[in-house]
Amino acid sequence: MRSHRIRPVAAFATVLLAFAAALLAPAGAAWAGTVHNGVSQPVYSYANAVRETVWVDTGLDGEGNGHRDRVAADIIRPSEPAAAGRKIPVIMDASPYYKCCGRGNEDQVKTYDAKGHPVQFPLYYDNYFVPRGYAVVLVDLAGTNRSDGCVDVGGTSDVTSAKAVIDWLNGRATGYSARSGGSAVKAGWSNGSVGMIGKSWDGTIANGVAATGVAGLKTIVPISAISSWYDYYRSEGAPLYGGTPADLSSLVEDPATTSTCAAEQSTLAAGAPYDGDWTPLWQQRDYVANAAKVKASVFVVHGMQDLNVRTVNFGQWWDALASNGVQRKIWLSQTGHVDPFDYRRSDWVDTLHSWFDHYLMGVDNGIQNAPMADIERAPDQWSTDATWPAPGTVQSTVHLNPATLGGSSNSGTVSFTDDPSQDENAWAAQVDQVTPDKTAFTTGVLTKDLRLSGSGSVSLTVTPSTSSAHLSAVLVDLGPATIRNYQADGAGITTLTTRSCWGESTAGDSACYLDTAADTTQVDATVFSRGWADLGHYAGLDHTVALTPGTPYRMTVKLAATDHVVPAGHRLALIVAGTDNGLIDPPDTQPTLSVDLADSSLQLPLVGGAPHLPVGTAPTARAAVVPQAHRQAPHQVADFR
Repeated sequence: MRSHRIRPVAAFATVLLAFAAALLAPAGAAWAGTVHNGVSQPVYSYANAVRETVWVDTGLDGEGNGHRDRVAADIIRPSEPAAAGRKIPVIMDASPYYKCCGRGNEDQVKTYDAKGHPVQFPLYYDNYFVPRGYAVVLVDLAGTNRSDGCVDVGGTSDVTSAKAVIDWLNGRATGYSARSGGSAVKAGWSNGSVGMIGKSWDGTIANGVAATGVAGLKTIVPISAISSWYDYYRSEGAPLYGGTPADLSSLVEDPATTSTCAAEQSTLAAGAPYDGDWTPLWQQRDYVANAAKVKASVFVVHGMQDLNVRTVNFGQWWDALASNGVQRKIWLSQTGHVDPFDYRRSDWVDTLHSWFDHYLMGVDNGIQNAPMADIERAPDQWSTDATWPAPGTVQSTVHLNPATLGGSSNSGTVSFTDDPSQDENAWAAQVDQVTPDKTAFTTGVLTKDLRLSGSGSVSLTVTPSTSSAHLSAVLVDLGPATIRNYQADGAGITTLTTRSCWGESTAGDSACYLDTAADTTQVDATVFSRGWADLGHYAGLDHTVALTPGTPYRMTVKLAATDHVVPAGHRLALIVAGTDNGLIDPPDTQPTLSVDLADSSLQLPLVGGAPHLPVGTAPTARAAVVPQAHRQAPHQVADFR
């Protein structure tokens, strides 16, 4: 592991050497700092860095007041390259959270001095990368903190907030020294190369900006990010949350804009109907549809147990990027909604450093040829793959029969009655018991490891007894395991009292962050892929329909992307039920559903293709035990910081 601490005396000497070399370089050339062992070195002074705010004209008038909106871009950059006439690249994080809620495990917010100059830049990006020759730009999305406009939750205003700053960095937009009035400011120090990074909403904006194809955006690093806002709030018609994007808007917007942005709030609420229909609002916020426009490389990071921004978001984005030949890399952890800085810190900073150096500074360090995927197999135990989904993965048909998974064909019928009080953990704990609220299909005990890599689906022919119905389908690894406790408050990590430092500090901006460790729990069953659907959208997402009781309908439930090994000695299960308590809302009736297995099918992404799965035996009274700490948390209103 490389040391991340900077020795001031040595760093100063290196600065002098770098400055001397700069004097000999061609005028106007891009400046890549000093590179050693394939990565840029910390040769610049963080204490003497330029700290400034520029307000960039977005060209929009979100508040309808006749004035074009300006968004605040807080900038920190080393002073030495500009003094030598050298231009540098930018790392950008565009966020709505810099004032209201904070960023990172310690909820850091931006701070300013008495004159309004930026002091604290949340997270470690500035502390670590500014001494290495990068500028760090933190953008307040429109309607938040010190930016004009209205929050539109992933729409034109959000995306333009960041895109406009990239345009300004490339000389295509106008920046000003003040929120109103002021003088024009040019980014003469920027070489135009930008990398966007961020977790959750921030990473979502990186996806959205990349999907515009804006020139100058060279790479994005979306962490636990949304690729289509519909799939944050709805799942094939089923409501994942009771609210609308207007709730998120009200959480983050500047209180001063509450009255002037009321119309935008109404639009957000009206455009996101609870019935799950695919409306123009969702279409505008579907970045997957524009994946062909992406010119930037993409480094996807996601927790495979993220029940906030659910994994369908990274899976469909990844597949679309792959179809369009986008250079990409992926890390998949066993955490929930957690930043890799808080579960694999040293390896993460090293990898991110090499990634930015390659795509923003042009350093030939080989990161683009390294294994594409890092997968967490058990807490703090990682494996790599040359490509992802794993080489040899085949979409394979697995047959369904009453109580059994596998065999040579499908046959029979099963039924269950929706019980909104039950959840996936209760179903898994009672997988070998016949209960009225679910139907379970299990293999026999596996004689060798079975790996699933990617996204699957289950198509069901279902006859409801009432006019509405929801479907849930989950894949379960039946067997004892130690996993990250992703349903606890830390989503799989625990925060310690010690700190480690990642870059340079000042009195107002520390580079030292609380350490973390894996929070683990023992389980006898692990749900590792999920899908939900509203049967009323069987014909498509445009409009829900009232079901006719006694009439069969066919619905495909997408099983979200994952990478999981069911080890030899365990069993694989598919559980199909109604409402997954805490993860989808129930329908307005409580139906009994009959499933025609002969006209149903299961597709799984199996490495090596479909093996001969041992067929399970009939259910018994035996049940797995899920510790109370692992039980599903109560359903919450959306808030995905």
